[in-house]
Amino acid sequence: MIYVRKGIIKLLLMLLILVISITLTVKLLNTDVELKLENLIEWPNEGPDYRVTRSILHKNSSIPGKCGLPQPCPEEHFAYKISSGAANVIGAKICFNGDILIGVTKTLGTGINIAVVNGKTGELVDAASFDMWSGEVEPLVKFLTSIQNGSIVLMASYDEPASRLNDEARTLISQLGSSHISTLGFRDNWIFVAGKGIKNIKPLEKHIKNDKSVNKYDDWPEMVEMDGCLPRKQD
Repeated sequence: MIYVRKGIIKLLLMLLILVISITLTVKLLNTDVELKLENLIEWPNEGPDYRVTRSILHKNSSIPGKCGLPQPCPEEHFAYKISSGAANVIGAKICFNGDILIGVTKTLGTGINIAVVNGKTGELVDAASFDMWSGEVEPLVKFLTSIQNGSIVLMASYDEPASRLNDEARTLISQLGSSHISTLGFRDNWIFVAGKGIKNIKPLEKHIKNDKSVNKYDDWPEMVEMDGCLPRKQD
């Protein structure tokens, strides 16, 4: 009798589990689950230009885009993603059209990191880093003056970007469209994207001042980053 009762109890438990499983399955099948990628991504408030970039991304297909973007950029646009360094531990990173131009094993250094690409083809023209703590500013000035019209310029700070900057270097970067370079200070975090002589590319930048009372990393502010789609240079 004991074995019979145990068998009946086991059978009842199995039937109960089966009923619960069937009930859950039916509820799931009848539920309209809509998982939107835009709801999973925290988009910063970057003003009207950045919102336009975001809307361009989400109007495209659901296939992942280059440089880690959630969706591909439209035709005649380049994908980009740029981030400053985090303290003096994690370096800056610049990705353009799927290629890492600055970061990891690519050209990277403390100070200001710059990548220049052809605004029409998207091909890398030059990339370099300039130490603004123990280096000299002259190589940076020479590099800036060599940038040709029709180029897309991407800059990202790492560790300390401002101590060696002089008025000439700041003016040259300001002429590219930066509005924050004039106030860039010791250990500030800063990223900047612009097109030299490219009318259909508006300058984009982010800047966080070094303020120990609010810094995320003690003597350094939090990392800043930005991504989106840049239009190809028009003829």
